[in-house]
Amino acid sequence: MANESTIGAIVLAAGESRRMGTQKLLLPYAGRRVIEHIADATLSSRVDHTIVVTGFQPERIREALDGFAVTIAQNDNYAEGMLTSIRTGLAALPEDLEAFMVVLGDQPSLSSKIIDFLIDGFRASPKGIVVPYINDDSGHPIIIDATYREEVMTKFDDTGLRGLIYGRPEEVHRLPVTDPGVLRDMDTPEDYEREVRVLKLLQD
Repeated sequence: MANESTIGAIVLAAGESRRMGTQKLLLPYAGRRVIEHIADATLSSRVDHTIVVTGFQPERIREALDGFAVTIAQNDNYAEGMLTSIRTGLAALPEDLEAFMVVLGDQPSLSSKIIDFLIDGFRASPKGIVVPYINDDSGHPIIIDATYREEVMTKFDDTGLRGLIYGRPEEVHRLPVTDPGVLRDMDTPEDYEREVRVLKLLQD
């Protein structure tokens, strides 16, 4: 939809990890902490700007990312929902964006390969929203054309980003992917144990 220019990634790292019982983004994964792995995946991809949105325990996330070429943006309203963090990230990104990608901070199997695959899918599609799908299940990250930036900043308070995606089905490209990691994030200790098991299987 837009001319090729820049892609910004908004990494959501503001949550309280209540169901995990500890700060899940600092759990060890593949020799580093989860949030380090996510930052490395975006920085190793063709994403041009990475904004990490903090909220709960920001100093711990900031310390974990010391030395990474990311921008930290603090969302003081993180308790009001994910949309506030997306808006915080958008506000920190340059004005001349082609598109922005919403990246979950608790999706530890995320790779630069799948990020680049999504970018390629976005640039090859005439549609403005790209969502990865496996069969009928949607996942993350998602890419949204920058022409929707103002809508995201000012609308969908009650529905979150789903309001944009469900409200414009004709603008959504359901991109088929084979990487099951796009469907998996971590909310509970069982989720984390699953990710560690999958990682071990891949390494063996």
